[in-house]
This record gives sequence, structure tokens and C-alpha cells, in this order.
Amino acid sequence: METLLTASPDLSRHPCFNAGVQGKFGRVHLPVAPKCNIKCNYCNRKYDCVNESRPGVTSTVLTPEQALVYMDKVLTAEPRITVAGIAGPGDPFANASETLQTMHLLRQNYPELILCLSTNGLALAPYVDEVADIGVSHVTVTMNGVDPEITKNIYSYVRDGNILYRHRQAAELLMARQFAAIEKLKSKGVTVKINFITVPGVNEHHAEETARVMASMGVDLFNCMALLPSADTPFADLVEPDKAMMDTLRNSCEKHLPQMRHCRRCRADAVGLLGKDKSGEMAGCLKTCASMPAAPQKVRPYVAVASLEGMLVNQHLGETTKFLIYGKEEKGYTLIEERRAPMPGGGLGRWEALTRLLYDCRAVMVSDMGVSPREVFTRAGITPITMSGFIEAGLEAVYTGKGISALKRRTKKSCDGGGCLGTGTGCG
Repeated sequence: METLLTASPDLSRHPCFNAGVQGKFGRVHLPVAPKCNIKCNYCNRKYDCVNESRPGVTSTVLTPEQALVYMDKVLTAEPRITVAGIAGPGDPFANASETLQTMHLLRQNYPELILCLSTNGLALAPYVDEVADIGVSHVTVTMNGVDPEITKNIYSYVRDGNILYRHRQAAELLMARQFAAIEKLKSKGVTVKINFITVPGVNEHHAEETARVMASMGVDLFNCMALLPSADTPFADLVEPDKAMMDTLRNSCEKHLPQMRHCRRCRADAVGLLGKDKSGEMAGCLKTCASMPAAPQKVRPYVAVASLEGMLVNQHLGETTKFLIYGKEEKGYTLIEERRAPMPGGGLGRWEALTRLLYDCRAVMVSDMGVSPREVFTRAGITPITMSGFIEAGLEAVYTGKGISALKRRTKKSCDGGGCLGTGTGCG
């Protein structure tokens, strides 16, 4: 997607990835992702515990629209915030729609912000293209080892869709998904940090090997973290690794990757400078934003068009790799920009990604589309129009509401996105 940014984020201002600026710039975690797809033996996700500072804890959960309002209030209260991230309280990609919609809204309204995500990586890979297109520059993946015989002892289960995996099978699936996601992130130029949770008696001997393997994949930073035992978890009775152990592990891991030594094990609603968190002070504001009613539908000024040459509407939704975005002016219609679409294939995930891509469009004009994408676009408030003919005629019909039925194309084929040839002649 080509974005109309008025500023470019200064990536050196990320206090988690650049220890030298941790006293100058801050971050906010927006708690829009309540669901999780993994049960870690060290995790207890309490929602309303203002006296605890650890991952998985938040005072409440926001919708993407509420997160945007909260972001404005955060920047007013603490203008040194340079980073907006999502780190739970579950996993961002177990809540992919909410996560990506929030990122889109932030990029649209605060182009100068650094955007980051923290995930277990299980469901990340299918969304990497969209993550990179939005401009998310930093992603943290929690990876507690690269040997499933070791990591099988860290997870109670891994859930992939409706299927629950346990033991070694769960560890193997998670590791394969993490490797695929990291490789894809690095191919897109995204900065990647690994969080390694040190569990005494389970994986502490495996930290250096994990750092070595991650270095071979091009990872940028390694965060060797001490287990924080939490009540009501299988690891509740383990002893937290002491400073001497962690220093030894970090020194060994540093042979392969730079180490993050200033991690604060932040809450899912953390806000402020590292070491000077204001989540307690902002808890009231956060809860107020969470109680706000849904925002009214914003005006959608544009129309998206699938066209091969920029004159005719002649591409199916399933085959198009870009959209022409048109707007109305006093003397007619003008091409605003081109937006690169996710690659064909991917089914429902692609249709939902397209609605986020075309968030400011009132209609999408294509030569054909299937029933499923039509329903997805309609739910998102974007009118799906299948037609053949000149783009300008279609725009006139959309903006005036007259004559659209005469443009509709009669077709014997239905486009489901799985077999498009890319020629404008239909789906095979």
C-alpha cells in the first residue's frame, strides 16, 4: 500500500531497541488483543491488577477506535511517547483484525509514530505483508528455544484454529511457524527482537544455542529475560533466576547477538518512559476510553477500482494486485493514488485485509467477485460493485447514485479468488 505520510518515524527513538534513548523517549502498549492461542506454563493473564507490572496484565481492553482516542490522550499527557505497540494481553495475531485495524488507524493519524508488535509468532506469517505495508518497523517474537524436545515443557497447549496440540507436537508446530514468520519479517526489512524466557531447569542451558540460530536468521536483538513466577500457573513454584545467572546467560548470548539488558517486563497497557511507567496514573483514562460507545462511521470520500490499464473496470477481485483510488472534485474525478493489494490467494484473510486497505473507500468496483468477499466488504461498510465499462461511468454512478444497475456485468463465472489467471478474462 502506498501511504500519504507527512513524516517518517525516526527509528532510533525506540527506547526498547535503543538503550541510549530510554530516558528521553517512551512507549505505549495498546491493549486491543485479549485472546491468546497458546497456553504458556508461566503466564497468568489478569485483566485488572494495577499493582502488578508484568506481561499479560491490563486494566481493561480497548477496541481499535477507542485505542485511537486513548492514543491522543496519551500524547497529550506524555508528549515524549514515540512508540505505539500492541503486546496483548493475549496475542496480537489471535486478534488479527483488531490488531491490524489499530495499526492502520495509528499510521493514518500519527505517521510519525514508530509502530511495533510483540507476538508468540504462531499466527504471524500470513499477515507479514500487511504488517510491513502499514509500516510496522519492529516486531518482537517470544521464542523460548529452538529444540522442541526442550520447549515442549514450556507450553500446556498450542491452538491452531479449532485444533489443540500438546507436548512435542505443539512445540514443533509453534517453532515451524515462528521460523517462517521471522524469515518473512527479515525479507521485508522489519527489525526483529527475540524474547527468550529463562525457565530454570527447563531451558536456561539452551539460551546461547537459541541466540546462535536466531543470529543465523538475521535477527537484530536478543532479550534474555528471567522467568517471573506467577500464581496459579504450573511454574508458580519455580525460583526466579538471579542476576548472576542472567548476566552469565546474556554474556554467552552476546557472542551471537546484541543483548537487550534494560527490559522492564512491561504490562499490556504500559505507558511512559522505561522505568517511569505511568500505567497507574493513566488507568482511569484508559477505562474511560474503554467505556466510550462505538464511533460513528466516518465519511468515506474515495472509490477503489480494479483495472488493468486505468480506463476500464476489467479485473476480478481475486486477481487484482493493485487498486486505483479515485476521489471526486468540483470538475470531475481524479486519481488520488495506487494501493498495492495483498497477493492473490488466502481466502477470507485476504478479503479482510482488503477492507483494511480500502478503509476510506465507499465502494470497490471490480469486474466480478464471489459471495464471500461481497459479504466481507458489505459488513465493513464498503459497497461492492461488479460491472464492466469505463471507470468514469462507474464513478459517476457511485457518486450520484444513478444508473449503477445499467453498468452491472452479467457473468456465468463466480470469482472466489482461488484460480484467477491475472489476464482480466475471468477466473479459471
